[in-house]
Amino acid sequence: MHRGTKIVATIGPASTDFDILVRMIRAGVDVVRLNFSHGKPQDHIDRANLVRRAATECGREVAIMADMQGPKIRVGKFEEGKVFLENGAKFILDAKWGENGELGNIDRVGLDYKALPQDVRPGDKLLLNDGLLVLIVDKVVGSEVHTTVRVGGELSNNKGINRQGGGLTAPALTAKDMEDIKVAMSFCADYLAISFPKSATDMEMARQLANIAGEPYGHKPLMIAKIERAEAIPALQEILDASDGIMVARGDLAVEVGNAAVPALQKRMIRLAREQNKLAITATQMMESMIVNAVPTRAEVSDVANAVLDGTDAVMTSAETASGKYPVETVEMMAAICQEAEQSEYMKLDADFLNIQFTRIDQSIAYGALFTAHHLRVKAIVALTESGSTPLWMSRHSIDTPIYALTPSKTTQRKASLYRNVRSYHLLQEGGSHAVLRQAEELLMAQGVVKKGDMIVVTWGSPMGQAGSTNALKIVRVGEFD
Repeated sequence: MHRGTKIVATIGPASTDFDILVRMIRAGVDVVRLNFSHGKPQDHIDRANLVRRAATECGREVAIMADMQGPKIRVGKFEEGKVFLENGAKFILDAKWGENGELGNIDRVGLDYKALPQDVRPGDKLLLNDGLLVLIVDKVVGSEVHTTVRVGGELSNNKGINRQGGGLTAPALTAKDMEDIKVAMSFCADYLAISFPKSATDMEMARQLANIAGEPYGHKPLMIAKIERAEAIPALQEILDASDGIMVARGDLAVEVGNAAVPALQKRMIRLAREQNKLAITATQMMESMIVNAVPTRAEVSDVANAVLDGTDAVMTSAETASGKYPVETVEMMAAICQEAEQSEYMKLDADFLNIQFTRIDQSIAYGALFTAHHLRVKAIVALTESGSTPLWMSRHSIDTPIYALTPSKTTQRKASLYRNVRSYHLLQEGGSHAVLRQAEELLMAQGVVKKGDMIVVTWGSPMGQAGSTNALKIVRVGEFD
């Protein structure tokens, strides 16, 4: 059964065994996420090579997403590894504590983020460990942020800090990120995810660094902005304009804007991304219970299904597949939920489809293919593409006809792994349009996508092999065209 929604899986200790990774890809992984918050550069290079080998074993191309760590807004380490903070207790966050090797205790702890005393004022609410602990700022004295514990609990080494409502000045790109971008480009990561961007400038700088680092390899990645700061919400349009897609990173975002605000924001972000011909990934705690359990909760099933119904391009796992006990089962379950949700959708072209404004010939061909496929109820839409733009435009609109991107570019094939409702295959496209159409037909028949007599819609460009040249559309009955 064709599955439109894609699966992004984070790999880690639980999934870097070759056989397990092969099983995960066969179960439905389309994009592998490498989390640069953990591990050394060589670890990521080795895992990227492992992914390429596993994908080859499965006869598929799988995209790689390199996810940058971003600023470390965290507490330091404790003498005993953790403390328990009681409600009403006084606690100090000290930017200078630890400079001489001091470790945290029940009274104070150091900070990885040294600018916190300058970013907060009395009355601010600080949320630690994904909001499980709440501290109220009483006063700031030099490097010390004096607080009262509003909601206590266990606080352990290196837990994160958020300020409710946002406002922390940490830059999106750190020195570590800049070096990590070079590492990611050395193995030609298809997607680069940038953590905590606040503006278009953050994304533009990251893209420039990536393009420079990728130049020796002839590679330019697609850029994903992780929306996880309160400041990113009013700047969402400009961030989208500077990116190729967004990730609805619900963890830090929920801590900054409040849990209740996230569902509506998720729907808004996915809708806006589709309207702007950009990609959308929904992430964080989607199958959280499967870190330790073989089946998800009913709420998690609904969460994944609702993201699919919202129109997300992909759903993402984190610890579930990186360090959980059931990485393969998680992917299998997520794929099944996506398929079931898609089957329940009432598929139709968007109501405002005919009001779309466009000036490019290739874009008009893409929309023409959708309109034709919808009314003729064809078996498949086939896009012969160099850059992947035509199938991307097609994938922005809901239609129950599967889209197949056939491309001579391995890079385009991998990047298209993230496009909703698109399956990509490698096709050299040698010879004239007649020969290439026959090659495309033979490939799709060999893959079991179509059979003789099926009707398909095919788009291509003349001259072939030139990005942005799509200018032709043909309705074909398989095995019968001239």
